[in-house]
Amino acid sequence: MSKSVTIRVPEELHAQLQERAEAAGTTVTALITEAAHNAVRDPRLEGAAEVFRRFVADNGAAFDAAFPDDAPVGPDTTRVPERAV
Repeated sequence: MSKSVTIRVPEELHAQLQERAEAAGTTVTALITEAAHNAVRDPRLEGAAEVFRRFVADNGAAFDAAFPDDAPVGPDTTRVPERAV
């Protein structure tokens, strides 16, 4: 169940929110809800995607050598489809 919250924002900010929402095909409420989710997100996740990308870049060749059947099929990193058993 969701809870209703009332906030006051300057008219200029409201206009900017409406403009952004229209451009994104969403609502002002959805934009504010997303911002609230981001505000309480676990700070340990900050930068996690970049850490993962670096790990893959640094260790991908070793993984591919150890598990050649699971290696990407090309430079676009498309994975080999699972084999039927």
